[in-house]
Amino acid sequence: MKRLLILLLLPLVFINAQELKQNKTKLSGVLALDSKTANVSTQEFVIKSPLEEGVSKKKPMVAAGLSLLLPGAGEFYSESYLKSAIFIAVEAAAIAVGLAYDKKGNDQTTFFQGYADQHWSAVRYAKWVSNPANTKSINSAIDPSKYNVLTTSGKVNWIELNRLESDLGSYFSHKLPYYGEQQYFELIGKYPQFNVGWDDFGDENTPFEYKADRSNLTKNFVYYSVERGKANDYYNIASKAVIVVFVNHIISALDAAWSAHSYNKNIELHTSLEKFQNGFTSYYYPELHLQYRF
Repeated sequence: MKRLLILLLLPLVFINAQELKQNKTKLSGVLALDSKTANVSTQEFVIKSPLEEGVSKKKPMVAAGLSLLLPGAGEFYSESYLKSAIFIAVEAAAIAVGLAYDKKGNDQTTFFQGYADQHWSAVRYAKWVSNPANTKSINSAIDPSKYNVLTTSGKVNWIELNRLESDLGSYFSHKLPYYGEQQYFELIGKYPQFNVGWDDFGDENTPFEYKADRSNLTKNFVYYSVERGKANDYYNIASKAVIVVFVNHIISALDAAWSAHSYNKNIELHTSLEKFQNGFTSYYYPELHLQYRF
């Protein structure tokens, strides 16, 4: 009878041993204890790390806003240090060039306006325009005596002078602006009709007609025109520097947003907590996986 019972129990023991072997459980040899610890299980819990939510992630909008205020700041925030240095260098260079050439333009403007005050006279110009011989050669229908272009004190009456210029017709493509206006200093060195106001032209009795090749313009007219052109060139460079500053802000903001986005794609951080249950005993194994793609 005992032999029969043992033969019946052997398959059950073999099956139980195979299960224990598969679970890789180490038995103590104490039946009461091993019966409780035979059931082994594992469980994994995924947890969020503070690094995942704050430190490692860069916000593209924040990066763009920083670079919009100061080019390179968003790249620095996104840890793109080389591009940050480049954008800051471009900003500094553009501002330096803009300020330098704006000052040169101001200095050159002061110079050519001073030159005009010394060598060009509105009174000389008004006398030539109102000279009967000159008005007759331009428009014989005009009587200059009806225009009081000069006051009794010898000063220019701008309203009357401009009226005479208009009535004389197309010979005067532009009317003389009031003294001190920006157009005043521009026109006297730009259009040949104002050649007669320079002190190396002659006087109101000297005849003058336009020449297409501008060969009969006075040396002072030509020199003044070149010097005024230099001031415009300086201001143009300063204006382009301002455009560079503006464009640098926009490009840096767009690049900063992209840099932040790329940073977030290149870095991956995963954290988990694995629970190993062995009977009544629980074991916890934290895991941290950090991946950075270059």
